[in-house]
Parts: sequence; C-alpha cells; structure tokens
Amino acid sequence: MSDGDIPVRVKQMRHEADTVLSVEFETLDGSPMPAVAPGAHVDVILTPDLRRSYSLTRALPGDDTTCTVAIHRDPASKGGSSHVHEKLRVGDRIRLSRPKNNFPLHDGPEKSVLIAGGIGITPILAMIRSLTEAGRDWHLHYAARKRSAAAFLAEIEDCADRSGGKGAVTTHFDDEAGGALIDIAGILAAESEAHFYCCGPEPMLAAYEAAARDVPKDRVHVEYFSATEEAAREGGFDVVLNRSGKTLHVEPGKTILDVLIANKVMVPFSCTEGTCGTCETVVIEGRPDHRDAILSDEERQKSETMMVCCSGSKSAKLVLDL
Repeated sequence: MSDGDIPVRVKQMRHEADTVLSVEFETLDGSPMPAVAPGAHVDVILTPDLRRSYSLTRALPGDDTTCTVAIHRDPASKGGSSHVHEKLRVGDRIRLSRPKNNFPLHDGPEKSVLIAGGIGITPILAMIRSLTEAGRDWHLHYAARKRSAAAFLAEIEDCADRSGGKGAVTTHFDDEAGGALIDIAGILAAESEAHFYCCGPEPMLAAYEAAARDVPKDRVHVEYFSATEEAAREGGFDVVLNRSGKTLHVEPGKTILDVLIANKVMVPFSCTEGTCGTCETVVIEGRPDHRDAILSDEERQKSETMMVCCSGSKSAKLVLDL
C-alpha cells in the first residue's frame, strides 16, 4: 500500500452492457479526487494482493469527490474483473491509486477521430465528454461484437446530438456486418490533419498501428490493455539500488520486479505487463531493454526511466533510483 493511495467507498454499481459494469467510488472523508484530464486511469486495489488498472470514464476537475470506472467481465480473467463482478458490492471500502494519464487528449484545435473496440470505449468516453463540453470537433468509430455489448452508446449518441454538428458516431457491430471487421485503414485515409485515438483489443490496435504508419507520430495516440512484447526474462545482470547501495542479481527466468519483490524492495506496480506505467522507475546508469507499451521511441532512446515489471537490461549493470 502506498501513502498516496486514496481510501474510497463503492457508491454505485451499474450494468452498462452485456458484460460491462460501471463502478462509482466516493472518497471516505469527502475530500476531492485529484484533478486529471481525460484518458487517465487509476489502479483499483481490490485486495492486498489484487490490484488492476482501469480507465476513468470522465475527467476529474479537482473538486469532485467521486470517480467512475467501467469493467468488462473477461471470461479469461486473472482475478480482477471476476472479483469486481462477483464480489465487489455497494458500500465496500477499498483504495485507489492516484490517477495517472498515459493517453492524454491533445488540446489543439484539430479534429479528434476516436476509434474504440469493446471496453476500449472507457477512456474514449472521457474524451467525448470533454470534447463535447469544449465545443470541439470529434468523430467516434465504435466497434463491438453486437449492439448489446456496446457500453455507454446512448450517452455517446446524446453527446453527438448536443454537439451542434461537431460530434458524430459511426457504429460497427460484427454480427450486423456479417463478421467483417471495422475498416481502420479506411477511417484514417478519410481524414486529414486530425488527431487519432484508439483503444481496444490487441488485433484492433495492431491494425491501427499498421494503418497509421504514414501518419505523423504526434497525431497517433493509442492505449493498450495488454502487453505487446514478452517480458524480459533473460536475466544475467545486476540491479544496483542507488538509495541503499544494495546490489541484486537478476537470474535468467526472472524479471526485475520478481527480484525486487523477493528482496522486499517496495515498488508500486499493477499490470505487470508494461501497460499501466505504475512501476515507472528512474534509471541513473545502464541501458534498459524496454518491453513496455508506455514509453515513446524518443523516451526509450533517452532511457531516463523504465518499467521494471517487464523491461530488462542490455548492460551488465543497471543503477535505479530505488
């Protein structure tokens, strides 16, 4: 548990689609949640050993005592979504991490083209709410297996109706399209000078990145729910903890995080796959082998930080600010 964690109570739970449950939390003491822009997520600390990252459905202005996430009941759940759907109840007291944003909304005047697949609508919903309130241009392309699996669709269509012609929604439901997939390449080709945002399952993200190869990188934004690379488990290097001077050896088959935990070194973490950014750690010396889905190419080149849950080392020694 981190000193920065926020004690909360489950205020409301609501079914938003076939397998999607929204959970609204309120602070125990009535203090405001930290301000955060659309695209952010929090770690929901369900038990001492069960911590998962979920996107916020709206931006937080800094004067609100509540926040909301939406969680898909994954049939292959490793514990997080099944716990929420089967055990979490209104009135339960748990803790949240402070919000973190790896998927920020560009604040320029350009049009925002948003592509969401399934539960990937969660951070996109926060963006749509903010874009509508600001009177900015946006177009959502929303894909789901079927209409009843599309969470928040009625609210999104209402945002489009209230946008004065600046917002639009195009839906794609697999069962109504004869199994055909959404044409991401066509979506990107039809727009110019827009900023593109995509969140959804891995095949959608792979198609999006392939289609966006010729689009300037600063206009391509993506949020991952799962790892895009295998965690570095080659081992064979030392990690020096700069604050204590202690040296730990990372053996083959282990990640840096595995070794830190085994040696009772306190480091925050959540996804263990390099998708949430919770374990981002400052690198003082050495060459990390980056395996995360958070850092940009420029940030990887600089190697000022790394995700210790999944990344390894290309040098014999890494000195970390731990």
